[in-house]
Amino acid sequence: MESQTSLTSWFQSLCSSFFFLMIIFSISIIIILSFFFYMIIRQRLCCNCEICHAYITTSWLAQFENLCDWYTHLLRESPTRTIHIHVVGNIVTANSDNVEYMLKTRFENFPKGKPFSAILGDFLGKGIFNVDGDLWRFQRKMASLELGRTAIRSYAFEVVHFEIETRLVKLLSTAADGEDGLLDLQDVFRRFSFDSICRFSFGLDPKCLEFPLSLSEFAMAFDLASKLSAQRAMRASPMVWKIKRFLNLGSEKKLRESIKLINVLAQEVIKERRKMGFSNQKDLLSRFMGTINDEKYLRDIIISFVLAGRDTVASALTSLFWLLAKHPEVEKAILQEADRVSGPDQEPQSSEQLTELHYLQAAVYESMRLYPPIQFDSKFCSQDDVLPDGSFVKKGTRVTYHPYAMGRMEEIWGQDCLEFKPERWLKADGVFFNENPFKYPVFQAGLRVCLGKEMALVELKIVALSLLRRFHIELAAPYKHRSPIFSPGLSATFHGGLPVLVKRKKSYLCK
Repeated sequence: MESQTSLTSWFQSLCSSFFFLMIIFSISIIIILSFFFYMIIRQRLCCNCEICHAYITTSWLAQFENLCDWYTHLLRESPTRTIHIHVVGNIVTANSDNVEYMLKTRFENFPKGKPFSAILGDFLGKGIFNVDGDLWRFQRKMASLELGRTAIRSYAFEVVHFEIETRLVKLLSTAADGEDGLLDLQDVFRRFSFDSICRFSFGLDPKCLEFPLSLSEFAMAFDLASKLSAQRAMRASPMVWKIKRFLNLGSEKKLRESIKLINVLAQEVIKERRKMGFSNQKDLLSRFMGTINDEKYLRDIIISFVLAGRDTVASALTSLFWLLAKHPEVEKAILQEADRVSGPDQEPQSSEQLTELHYLQAAVYESMRLYPPIQFDSKFCSQDDVLPDGSFVKKGTRVTYHPYAMGRMEEIWGQDCLEFKPERWLKADGVFFNENPFKYPVFQAGLRVCLGKEMALVELKIVALSLLRRFHIELAAPYKHRSPIFSPGLSATFHGGLPVLVKRKKSYLCK
């Protein structure tokens, strides 16, 4: 009996000692990491230049509501259209020659880089948008082959058309028939694009647009993971979120839980697809499964496509409808062109028919010139370099090109650069023409140009046309008489959503 008591006491003492040592170890790690973090911050905060002081103190908020607008102001004032924010080790440019140099001329010297990959690594893993080198080349080649096939483009059109006809139009009709007709259009577009891209990528239907309007566990987890991953990039040093991740605290704990849920669902879908067979399925996952056996790798690839397809399309649609509501003459011109091409009140029957709508395409491009879904994109310099404007770039420096600011540069777009003017994209005969992609890097440019560009444009145009034919959309407060305020995130998002009043058009009252 005494020996058993002695053994129990010894075991309890051992556990207590182990627990105590773990506490000491954790505290030691925190102190060491905090010291390194302090040294990094102290070194960076030594800069007393005007830009860095405004960045640290956030004094720029006295004049600008959006960080992107402050950057635009600084870049327009800079003779080279390039600025240096030393406290975060970032060079920001709106110089199209610099953009071409980064994305084409010296592409290999300006990869995504390990710092960026670390930020999104837990969420996107080794997906195409988060890797460089051979992994990127393999995925890009594979995705390029699949997305270029007529069958996959037809499937994408089929998915979008179904979502519009059976859910999106129904939802707006219900709002129009309601007492006030009020609706958050940004939320609607996020639901629509999430349903569409999940069906296209996974063969999974989250039904986010179906009544009653609720979000699935997957949609909520995806939203939270996207938001919290973006917040990592806003930290003064990566050590902040890395310490929190190590200790599983706060936002990093929530991020881990969200990603765990996403992983479970993705694994279930992949296993189910293998069990049922995937050779006759149309979605992107099924097509990739014929080449890739690694389930984790498949998950990373598909989640990357869902992220890109959901956020960017929803952002582009939100900005487009905000602009169209403020410019009824543009809406009128779009509908007149559609009547000439497709016939009065007729819907386009294929993606090929949409290519004949030049003014609509011009309006979409012009909207994204002023309000690109991705306002900036960063690369990391591998070796010391010098940009065409003479800016020296030290190895390891983050270099950011800024499409939002570039859309507001007079030397690129003329003195009317702040105006919403689709005609700037049309030739004298009314035919659409593309601008130099390095002046308009909304879809990136060079070797990393967006593979889903054409499908995204089809989705934007068919949604715009379907809703403009059926509904009159009027802006409500707060954005009826003001410009957008953006929330921090991976893509441009209107703070507080986009409240609108929806009314049926007379020609569709009885439909």
